[in-house]
Amino acid sequence: MRVMITGITGQLGGRLMSLQNHPVAGGKTLIPCGRDVLDLGAPETFSSALNILSPDVLVSCGAYTAVDAAEDDAARAYQINGVAPGLLAEACVERGIKMVHISTDYVFDGTGTRPYLPEDDTAPLGVYGASKLQGEQAVLNALPTASIVRVSWLYDREGKNFLNTMLRLAANREVLPVVDDQLGCPTHAGHLAQDLLRWVDLMACDSKRTSGVHHYGHEGITTWYGFASAILASHAPHVEVRPVSTGSFPTRVTRPGYSKLDEHLFFEALGRNAVSWEAALDSCLRAKFADS
Repeated sequence: MRVMITGITGQLGGRLMSLQNHPVAGGKTLIPCGRDVLDLGAPETFSSALNILSPDVLVSCGAYTAVDAAEDDAARAYQINGVAPGLLAEACVERGIKMVHISTDYVFDGTGTRPYLPEDDTAPLGVYGASKLQGEQAVLNALPTASIVRVSWLYDREGKNFLNTMLRLAANREVLPVVDDQLGCPTHAGHLAQDLLRWVDLMACDSKRTSGVHHYGHEGITTWYGFASAILASHAPHVEVRPVSTGSFPTRVTRPGYSKLDEHLFFEALGRNAVSWEAALDSCLRAKFADS
């Protein structure tokens, strides 16, 4: 099975490509698709990319992810996140290609009080979330058997993300103020990548079960403060992590106050159990410092 991956310079796309020789990739050839081949801002590249790479499955990880910048660059955000995925799905339909499209917890407004289910009402707070929601709808309108997988608080041992920001800041500070009134669940890109390849296998034999919107995540819930405390507990124990309110760090776009996604149906479909966010973090940190 040929699996084409977009967004390969990002956390998830890069982690997927790193699994080519992993047992979970057995029976699959992972095909990297960079912006030089398929540019989400240039739809005219879509057909040629699919024709040249000839995948059986497209895992669509590419996106405009600058949440605050999207407010001033709305046209580009909507093109990349909202329009392009639908056009890609149309191109997949024409060629009989299956599609997995990655989305976000930002499609919700964060007023929930229990983990969000895939069918819960959406209400994005800014351009980023609205553009991603538009993309979800465009994909499913064009290709109803496509799989939308929403994730939250993505991080990895490499790249620009919360984990690496905390470790970098901790190297030069004694006190780190971190927001403690936003609830959610960190998602390790390494675990997600492996489970997405398992999802692709399931899609190949039971596309009815994988079609539509799905939520991925780890067990448990925390705050950014709780996440930071867990990151630094063993690797920078001298640093005081201080809980503060969201208002201490004003941003252009309001972040969801609660964005825990209910992952149980995803793992039920895979026949596996979700790991806790703490266990996922531990495996990420062990891999990171084993590499250094």
